[in-house]
Amino acid sequence: MTLYSCCFILLLFTWNTAAYGPNQRAQKKGDIILGGLFPIHFGVAAKDQDLKSRPESVECIRYNFRGFRWLQAMIFAIEEINSSPTLLPNMTLGYRIFDTCNTVSKALEATLSFVAQNKIDSLNLDEFCNCSEHIPSTIAVVGATGSGISTAVANLLGLFYIPQVSYASSSRLLSNKNQFKSFLRTIPNDEHQATAMADIIEYFRWNWVGTIAADDDYGRPGIEKFREEAEERDICIDFSELISQYSDEEEIQQVVEVIQNSTARVIVVFSSGPDLEPLIKEIVRRNITGKIWLASEAWASSSLIAMPEFFRVIGSTIGFALKAGQIPGFREFLQKVHPKKSTNNGFAKEFWEETFNCYLPDGSKNSPASTSFHKGHEEGLGAGNGTAAFRPPCTGDENITSVETPYMDYTHLRISYNVYLAVYSIAHALQDIYTCTPGKGLFTNGSCADIKKVEAWQVLKHLRHLNFTNNMGEQVDFDEFGDLVGNYSIINWHLSPEDGSVVFEEVGHYNVYAKKGERLFINENKILWSGFSKEVPFSNCSRDCLPGTRKGIIEGEPTCCFECVDCPDGEYSDETDASACDKCPEDYWSNENHTSCIPKQIEFLSWTEPFGIALTLFAVLGIFLTSFVLGVFTKFRNTPIVKATNRELSYLLLFSLLCCFSSSLFFIGEPQNWTCRLRQPAFGISFVLCISCILVKTNRVLLVFEAKIPTSLHRKWWGLNLQFLLVFLCTFVQIVICVIWLYTAPPSSYRNHELEDEIIFITCHEGSLMALGFLIGYTCLLAAICFFFAFKSRKLPENFNEAKFITFSMLIFFIVWISFIPAYASTYGKFVSAVEVIAILAASFGLLACIFFNKVYIILFKPSRNTIEEVRCSTAAHAFKVAARATLRRSNVSRKRSNSLGGSTGSTPSSSISSKSNHEDPFPLPASAERQRQQQRGCKQKVSFGSGTVTLSLSFEEPQKNAMANRNAKRRNSLEAQNSDDSLMRHRALLPLQ
Repeated sequence: MTLYSCCFILLLFTWNTAAYGPNQRAQKKGDIILGGLFPIHFGVAAKDQDLKSRPESVECIRYNFRGFRWLQAMIFAIEEINSSPTLLPNMTLGYRIFDTCNTVSKALEATLSFVAQNKIDSLNLDEFCNCSEHIPSTIAVVGATGSGISTAVANLLGLFYIPQVSYASSSRLLSNKNQFKSFLRTIPNDEHQATAMADIIEYFRWNWVGTIAADDDYGRPGIEKFREEAEERDICIDFSELISQYSDEEEIQQVVEVIQNSTARVIVVFSSGPDLEPLIKEIVRRNITGKIWLASEAWASSSLIAMPEFFRVIGSTIGFALKAGQIPGFREFLQKVHPKKSTNNGFAKEFWEETFNCYLPDGSKNSPASTSFHKGHEEGLGAGNGTAAFRPPCTGDENITSVETPYMDYTHLRISYNVYLAVYSIAHALQDIYTCTPGKGLFTNGSCADIKKVEAWQVLKHLRHLNFTNNMGEQVDFDEFGDLVGNYSIINWHLSPEDGSVVFEEVGHYNVYAKKGERLFINENKILWSGFSKEVPFSNCSRDCLPGTRKGIIEGEPTCCFECVDCPDGEYSDETDASACDKCPEDYWSNENHTSCIPKQIEFLSWTEPFGIALTLFAVLGIFLTSFVLGVFTKFRNTPIVKATNRELSYLLLFSLLCCFSSSLFFIGEPQNWTCRLRQPAFGISFVLCISCILVKTNRVLLVFEAKIPTSLHRKWWGLNLQFLLVFLCTFVQIVICVIWLYTAPPSSYRNHELEDEIIFITCHEGSLMALGFLIGYTCLLAAICFFFAFKSRKLPENFNEAKFITFSMLIFFIVWISFIPAYASTYGKFVSAVEVIAILAASFGLLACIFFNKVYIILFKPSRNTIEEVRCSTAAHAFKVAARATLRRSNVSRKRSNSLGGSTGSTPSSSISSKSNHEDPFPLPASAERQRQQQRGCKQKVSFGSGTVTLSLSFEEPQKNAMANRNAKRRNSLEAQNSDDSLMRHRALLPLQ
């Protein structure tokens, strides 16, 4: 049976050795071999093993420069010991170092190679299979990093009592010597760290925090100890979540949602960098800021987390760091690494490729293990700057100091120094064996172990009784649990102003040797919260509830935690720690502090306030100006200007403007039910009446000048009756809208308590915003039609050319009411009425000024232009423009035709419409005719075209001379002016000038 066991162990060892080829280990022969476990990579690639073929070993990914530096620290310490004349003289230490890839499976693969020979020795199988000369024994192992990995390794090494000295595993579970018999460490127990975290939270008077822990043997025990310490200090925990670097995206999203929705600003995290990285990336993506992160030593200085692009989220981190040590000569040793020189270090090649983003030719391509390694590497093992397939070849002359990587960050040697110290601890245990005096040894009857045939369990015995002074003058001895009691440095993350990198500023320390209450020291002046603030953030679960607040129970939270809830608006409390708030009476409101009730302020657009007075004065001014214009038109009602502007419609238009100005007054003063129901219909009907009058006037004049010679039917249908009928119909539609509105949803006055807490706004509830929209929309529709006809009439005679003024008035109207809509929607309270009053007044003044002020000015100050001759002259000028254009076109065509035929230029028939290239009259009149023309009342109009100027001469004589004038006009006018005569006749037929 023992023979079969020996063969099985040999086969197992042979398989494990094949899996770890030369390029996947760092090894050196020696008299005594030390094992090493380091995370050269951060993880392994996910690979689905369907078992359709022989399973392959998973590949490691994402290169860890710090892990390689820790490995170098072990090699440096061994070489330093081998060169020491006092420590283990005449003895040589060798090493076998493997990559754990930060996973348990890879660590156990490496551990199998450590225990293979020890298993054979423990079974005393030498008589059956002498394997000792082929497989050197590993008498101690330095590692591993993570507590979860060390737990698995310690379980295996403990079976054979192979001492394991960890440099970074701080889980308090590993202090259980019944389970982990051979485990020791050069890092303090997490129990001290959890206590220190609780002390920091108590120091800043926080009592409302969240916790996050890695789902392994490091995070779970650490956060459990913190919970115990927090409960003793009445610190409440809002949430507690577990994470892992292998958590799927949905789990990470859930944790982030909890963090985002939590009111706790302080988050205590027990995790390693790789486990925390996915969570931090998601938090950065969501830009969740304002949190204070309390970091355990495993990630407080992690290069995966301490990145400038993460700083806006984790810039307030306060973390624990191991006390930094000094390793003389280590800096120079790190700079000497080179693939060709570091022949014993199989990881140097990959390090070089990852550092300089290049690839080194493989010198042992025939090696299956080497080929397997490079195949995996080219598929993405290195998490550096690229894969080997896309890298240029390395020259071998690259300068390691020219590249900034975590490998060269030797300013604060914490884990590296722990590795250094772990190697020296084993060396001093061997030195104790080497110098042991028989009779004073630690074994039976005071015997000593033979250094040349030393076994692992003997080294473990001496490690438990180790006591030496390190290079920094500090005493090193493991306690009964295999732990070193050490102190912590407290660091705060800052952003370097020089290069923008994250730097770790030491802001205090924690002395575990001091008595309780004196262990923690913090220099608050050095701490920057969120990277820039000096003010300590607030993260308390509850505080004393002052008057104006009440105590509120937070459902699902610890009983030690309650919140102070401000009394709702309208409620108050006048005692401390009130259980409930009392409501204020309806017309009262709570004061600013919610400690009592005060009467609400009542507001509306009052007649007595300055704003209301100003609006009233403008409304009265509009009424006065409109009345003045109406008086002027009444007094001069028989003048041509008043007649030409359709006198009766002008009276109605002025009356509507009076109504418009008057309707604005209904919006001022305390709203009553009757004013609320009257003001909108009054405003809407007044404006529609006004716009209807303008529309009918504009449309009538346009039809007059575009119609043919009018008949009696035209005169009948375009009389005053039809005009007033159209105005009535347009206004009637608005009246129907208002009646339906008032019947279905009548406006009413109401006291609005909702707009502002301390104010009661007395306003009008419009009943239906849709009805108000129809009212204003119909008015704007009529205004748009009016604007269209006014724009179309822009070329009418000057005296009839109200079009441009109507156009301006409609533009003002549209600007006012288009601006009114957003202003009305964005204001509240009394300002709603004020906005509508301003809109009514602005639109009314625009209509009054544009349509009537010019006419009033002519009537009062330019009476010479208020004559029949002026009006007719302007009318005739328009009528002859068309004929003049036609005459010029025909003249040009005839001239061009004559020139093309070579004939002489013929003269055109003489007429009062003459084409002039110069200012001289080509057809001068006799002197007697000239005197007669001067004695007549008339006018002369000049119309400019592109090719010349047309002069129109019109005379108006007494009625008894009309016959002679007509005969003279017929002699002067040519056949080309016939169309103009027709146009003039139809204008005289329709315009009320007589």
